[in-house]
Amino acid sequence: MTTPPTAGTIPCVAVFDLDGTLTWRDTLLPFLLGYVLRHPSRGMRLWRVPVALLSFALSQGDRGLLKMRVIRAVMGDEPRGRIDAWSNSFVGNLERRRAFRPAALERLDAHRRAGDHLVLLSASPDLYVPRIGELLGFERTLCTELQWRVKPPDEDRLDAALRTPNRRGAEKSRCLAWLRTQYANLPVVAYGNSGSDLPHLGQADRAVLVNGSAVARRKAAAANIPVEDWI
Repeated sequence: MTTPPTAGTIPCVAVFDLDGTLTWRDTLLPFLLGYVLRHPSRGMRLWRVPVALLSFALSQGDRGLLKMRVIRAVMGDEPRGRIDAWSNSFVGNLERRRAFRPAALERLDAHRRAGDHLVLLSASPDLYVPRIGELLGFERTLCTELQWRVKPPDEDRLDAALRTPNRRGAEKSRCLAWLRTQYANLPVVAYGNSGSDLPHLGQADRAVLVNGSAVARRKAAAANIPVEDWI
């Protein structure tokens, strides 16, 4: 059994990153590839993905714009019902395939038993992240939100332009500041796994870098952020 950093104190807000923190690896790429396998005709559009990657590399560009272009290449203009059906299947498979780190689930349960507020904060899109939040019992989920187009008399179709900023790096810091206003400035405990998580981890009252790279670990040590290895 793991013990949350605030055990025995007043309730806190426990903020968990998703990819690499709660899960063993990234979720967006398997989500997109799985959609193509389920709907092979979408494979005809995949030539757009390397174009988007090359544009990003040459311009040292915007990760949010890259995310939009890749998602649009795979799922753009698809109906909401079809995407929702795949999202439900994908999230169910995450649990069946044991995609979540046991130590992460144990820490999450420890916070739940302590009466803490649980928040999922992820740069991955709202096509499936809120469903993961529901599955794991988070009371609030913040993630990158995408736009839809209404095409009467048909159902909504995915546009994939970002409706919110890409919730990564400094944007996670802004989300954390907003969360403090929603929870009456309760202490915040934050968990993340990458160097891009360090800005908001540094603003939390307590923070843990989980399974970070060597570079991220050095930066965390310089910022006095503890490091843990979850398996």
